Parts: sequence; C-alpha cells; structure tokens
Amino acid sequence: MIEINLKLSIALVRYYPKGSGPLEVEIGTTAGSLIRKLGIPDEAVSLIFINGKKAMPDQALAENDQVGFFPLVAGG
Repeated sequence: MIEINLKLSIALVRYYPKGSGPLEVEIGTTAGSLIRKLGIPDEAVSLIFINGKKAMPDQALAENDQVGFFPLVAGG
C-alpha cells in the first residue's frame, strides 16, 4: 500500500465525502483505476492533476502524490 493525498472538486465530493486528505491505495493504482474505485463515472472527470501537473488516466500513482480530479467547467 502507498499513501496519496486526494483532492476532489466540490462537484465530485459526493463520491468521497471527505473531499480531500490522505488515502491509502494499492501499489500500481492508476489515476483511472482510482476514479473507478471511488465510484466516479469516467465522464464526470475531465481533468486529472498529479503533483500539480496535468496527467492521463493511465498514470500510476506513487507514494505521497498529490492527486486531484476535476469535472469540465462551463461558463458564460
């Protein structure tokens, strides 16, 4: 197991009520597999950030990574 720090946008907090904080995941977990593990629909996440940089769903997570998931935001 490794520990990451998860940060969800307010629109995704219903899937992980803590919204942010430390979370233990299995070694080899990817950003995409974490999204599925949390029960977040794939289409609900448009942006993935790992350690402040845009990431792809297939990127593996590492100890102490800062992981953020955000939906597409529309404005007018």
